[in-house]
Amino acid sequence: MHAQIVVESLFGNTRAVAEALADGLRSSGYDVDLDPPDPATPLRAGELLVVLGPTHAFGMTRPATRQEALRRGAADGSGDGIREWIDRLPAAGPDAPVTVCVDTRVSGPVPGSAARAAARALRHRGYRAAAPPCSFRVTGDGPLRPGELDRARAWGASLRPLAASADGAR
Repeated sequence: MHAQIVVESLFGNTRAVAEALADGLRSSGYDVDLDPPDPATPLRAGELLVVLGPTHAFGMTRPATRQEALRRGAADGSGDGIREWIDRLPAAGPDAPVTVCVDTRVSGPVPGSAARAAARALRHRGYRAAAPPCSFRVTGDGPLRPGELDRARAWGASLRPLAASADGAR
């Protein structure tokens, strides 16, 4: 089975979660590509598409929120994010991968989620979800809360049966 992970990371936390998810997916037999949300990044053929991004201003990042992150010391944020990458995707065809959306977000009762917004955007393009959106918690701009990378690894390993059952429902 093949999985493509498209990850937008500004402070490095979301990238760390993506790498842990990739480890989990590999442990359950997936071949994994880890890609940035660059205009040149194609939608790769495969069974599972995992989209990860940080939650900013109650949803997926926008150019203004990425610029603000750069002012606060983000290592990256000058390019496109998952919002723009999803907007460039073709409509889902019969062989489209099932999707899983993940975000990083601050701890506490803060509204909004980049994962839920990305899942909604993908659904509008015809993509089906293999699992509900999932969030991993950070403290401020980081670091990740203790145990989150282990949780991401375990969650990634658990996705194989979900993707397989969603694939069988086609």
